[in-house]
Amino acid sequence: MQNGSTLSTTMESGYLHSEEFDDDGRIKRTGSWTNATAHIITAVIGSGVLSLAWCFAQLGWLAGSITIVLFSVITLYTSLLLTECYRDPVTGARNYTYMDAVKSNLGKSRSLYSVHTSFSTLLNVMPVSTTRTRTT
Repeated sequence: MQNGSTLSTTMESGYLHSEEFDDDGRIKRTGSWTNATAHIITAVIGSGVLSLAWCFAQLGWLAGSITIVLFSVITLYTSLLLTECYRDPVTGARNYTYMDAVKSNLGKSRSLYSVHTSFSTLLNVMPVSTTRTRTT
């Protein structure tokens, strides 16, 4: 049985000292590197593999191969940047969502701009993509 001081400390912090919980009091994650690899493969390859034959037909073997290597390097670089955002750079607290990572690294005002840009890109309403061509 716990004494009163330990119990009050546990209740105040919300952290339970157990092997089932992580360093921030949430349930431990049980993923492995094989699970992570499977998720990365499905996210990166996904529908892109369906258009791979068309890309090679348009670019040719040399330019197609160079382009695939270039985009794999870009994907690796952005993945490494994202892993650096896993924890807050100042406090070390874990960022649970993409928005938490953006806010902790960019601040509130720049994170709002980032969210607007991201959603605008997804909805194809950026100023560049909204230009219209005239038909006669």
